[in-house]
Amino acid sequence: MNNHLYAKPSKKNRSHPSRPRNRCCARYAVAGRGFTLLEMLVVLVIIGLLVSLVGPRLFAKVDAAKAQTAAAQIKLLRGAIETMRMDINVYPSEEQGLRLLTDAPNEPDMKRRWKGPYLEGAVPLDPWGNPYQYRPPEVSGQPFTLISLGGDGKPGGEGVDQDIGGDTGTSSNYGKSQ
Repeated sequence: MNNHLYAKPSKKNRSHPSRPRNRCCARYAVAGRGFTLLEMLVVLVIIGLLVSLVGPRLFAKVDAAKAQTAAAQIKLLRGAIETMRMDINVYPSEEQGLRLLTDAPNEPDMKRRWKGPYLEGAVPLDPWGNPYQYRPPEVSGQPFTLISLGGDGKPGGEGVDQDIGGDTGTSSNYGKSQ
């Protein structure tokens, strides 16, 4: 029979199973039971306060970033429209719209001069998921109108809902009666 299996524990290893081996762990033996409901509620209240203070600032930054993205995309689309106009000698009609940047025209004379597509991929939507609004020049030599209708997708508005673009690349009065 193997004596080492039934050997008595040495004096070093003798300790009661319910007592911690060293004193520093004694205070943690009781704390190992978890958090109380009150402690969890206090932590949730603190997290809620932090979110209520920081959240509005973050959302304001998101709205500003969307407006900047819309302005940058409008500049890109304006450049593509101008490049296409130099090739085909006309701006797209309202019916053709921005689709003419990616799809060849049906008219044979324009189709022959069209050197597109002028965009990689499809025409992008504005940052709010709405299509950009294009209106050809009303008088020859005047700039065309290209806008994003802002966060609400309707003409006009203020703040986040303000139209972006227009004839000058800033806010617009597109769709408003004068």
